[in-house]
Amino acid sequence: MDEINKYLQPDRDAFEKDPFGYSALAKDKFDMARMMAGFQLGFDKPDNSEDDFKNPVLWLSQAHALSQAALIVLKSEPELSVVPFSVKSACDSQFCAVGLMLVGYSLEICLKAMVIMKNGIDGFKKIENTLRHHRLNELANFIPNLSKKDKATLRVLSHFVYWAGRYPDPGTGKEDEAESIFTVSERYQISAKDLFALSSRIMGYSQKVADGL
Repeated sequence: MDEINKYLQPDRDAFEKDPFGYSALAKDKFDMARMMAGFQLGFDKPDNSEDDFKNPVLWLSQAHALSQAALIVLKSEPELSVVPFSVKSACDSQFCAVGLMLVGYSLEICLKAMVIMKNGIDGFKKIENTLRHHRLNELANFIPNLSKKDKATLRVLSHFVYWAGRYPDPGTGKEDEAESIFTVSERYQISAKDLFALSSRIMGYSQKVADGL
């Protein structure tokens, strides 16, 4: 039992020794925790083993991990001493863009977890193909009382998930997407406070979905 408890504890020494293996163990650790709680797992039912990957608790845990990573990024400042002076500000903007990408991913995973809870695993699998995108404003269409500003915020944040958090441009032929970020942000006067309040409200709604409300 001590070995199991140790296995279920965070262990950065294990990450240091095997970063890829340690970082891919979440599903196995989740299964171990479920076994200890008395749940029968998918490997006892081979035909349904894929269902274990659709457990909304595992998805919500992933959403929390992403949101925590986003907070760490956005509350810190990058080391820019090796960056030429004229590029420091550009690199800092890109650093913040990475943080916004993580915020967007955390909301995406949280929203899809709620869809699993609302529809059940079998119901989710029937519509899963229609949800394989990052358009947060569409994924959040079941969240009540979203204002025009809220929906605009989600549209802009989607750009950071698709490209702005990963690449310096949206790709040839899509240059207008970069301009739309500034246009919408200015039109609705979207502040960091607005973004984080909306993110918190959406993620908090998962409790109501879990309660069947």
